[in-house]
Amino acid sequence: MSESKLISIVIPVFNEEPNLDELVDRCIKAGRQTGRPFELILVNDGSSDGSEKKIAAAGEQYPGLVFGVILNRNYGQHNAVMAGLEASKGEIIVTLDADLQNPPEEIPRLVECIETGYDVVGTVRKNRQDSFFRKVASSITNKVVQHYTGVMMTDYGCMLRAYRRHIVDAMLECTERSTFIPVLANSFAGAATEIEVSHHDRSKGRSKYDLWKLINLQFDLLTSMSTLPLRLLSVFGVIISAAGFGFGILLLLMRLIYGATWAAEGVFTLFAVLFVFVGAQFIGMGLLGEYLGRVYHDVRARPRYFVRRTVGNPKSEQQINQRMDS
Repeated sequence: MSESKLISIVIPVFNEEPNLDELVDRCIKAGRQTGRPFELILVNDGSSDGSEKKIAAAGEQYPGLVFGVILNRNYGQHNAVMAGLEASKGEIIVTLDADLQNPPEEIPRLVECIETGYDVVGTVRKNRQDSFFRKVASSITNKVVQHYTGVMMTDYGCMLRAYRRHIVDAMLECTERSTFIPVLANSFAGAATEIEVSHHDRSKGRSKYDLWKLINLQFDLLTSMSTLPLRLLSVFGVIISAAGFGFGILLLLMRLIYGATWAAEGVFTLFAVLFVFVGAQFIGMGLLGEYLGRVYHDVRARPRYFVRRTVGNPKSEQQINQRMDS
């Protein structure tokens, strides 16, 4: 099998046992529709249901075609995808969620598009079947990413994407632990585009992104792309200091005009101003803490993930872990 023509389909799996049989069948049919050799890599991201057994069974049913990468615990969607990218061998790599909301039948279209000369092909979900809250959060995320990266892709939250091998190799060379793959890929891409794809309701299981995980994702995005929040913090501090100084001058003038009695009656206003300053300090410390936390994790240089075992993959576990341990 020539790796220069091979397509790798990488899918992170976390508690998706009800969807796995259908997912594997549809991905194999979609891979065959491309007319090129392909491999399906399923990354079990510390699932607590029967997903691992399903992945092992698929590896036995489709030897040499379906490969499983079993992580020892849950590391998060993007780190699980990175583990799958590390195990992949294809010249074109397609990533996909396991919930079947983005149909695998769109894979041939992504392959066809990237073969026209693009480094990255993103997707835009048509008639998105998500809650209003998820749509609003996604819209905010997309606007922020567009502003900081300068790449005007519409839907960064959709994992159904295609990458060329050299883009994946470049991402694997990056050592940061807080990784948002679509943004990281676009930072290396010379030519990127996106196509519209269909989006379906989740028929089985439930979403793994709750409110807290969405908030964490926003912090990862904010602190992994730019140091602008630190600069804004300085500007915000200058504005508050200037406002406090001006308010102090106003109080002095009013005291001179109306006497000490008036000034004493403004004590609660001073408390309010104090609370504003204290709140600003906490905001500043929180932002600094986010950045220092990222530095702390990077300095420790712990692996993004640890592969406990592989299923049906001729690439050895030692080879998969080689780069992340270096």
